[in-house]
Amino acid sequence: MIVNPEIERYLDSLLPARDAVLQEMEEQAGKRDIPIIGPAVGRVLAQLVMISKAKRIFELGSAIGYSTIWLARAAGPGAEVHYSDSSPENAREARSYFERAGVAHLVQVHLGDALASLAATTGEFDFIFNDVNKEGYPTVLEAVPARLKPGGLFVTDNTLWHERVLNPRHESDHAVIGFDRKLYESTQFFSTIVPIRDGISISVKLS
Repeated sequence: MIVNPEIERYLDSLLPARDAVLQEMEEQAGKRDIPIIGPAVGRVLAQLVMISKAKRIFELGSAIGYSTIWLARAAGPGAEVHYSDSSPENAREARSYFERAGVAHLVQVHLGDALASLAATTGEFDFIFNDVNKEGYPTVLEAVPARLKPGGLFVTDNTLWHERVLNPRHESDHAVIGFDRKLYESTQFFSTIVPIRDGISISVKLS
């Protein structure tokens, strides 16, 4: 555990109940081992969107759309949120959840490689959320700066990677470590890693 388990339980006890759609998604994720960000990180994403007033958002790696709903609801009317995932099954399930959550009109669904979907979508974004396979993190860091507006936010999940950053053994472990170091060294971003859940990095594009 990255954070003291008792602190984790305390923080979880403070979380307001989610609506029926998010609760169902959380239950399905638990039963089927689907990687989702969970409500604690969902609230962080929503708060960042509210603070930044982001309207044009791209999500790299979206699974069944749990984080997409948090982002779309926070962005609100007039938002343009891009979901991307390589699994047709995930995308079909996500579309159903978007309809039930009342955000389908705000979400554009991309099926296929997340970075290819980003490359095929024109214009700059206010907010990019990265949650692709960890081996792909270094490539994401190369691609994202050109697609964010100055002052835009680049947020990445799993940047402490189940504590494996302390004892790397696999390609994914080294990819996350390399990503974290390059993110902090970058002159294009001002970055902080927040040790909530599995670690999330929050980066502001400087210019």
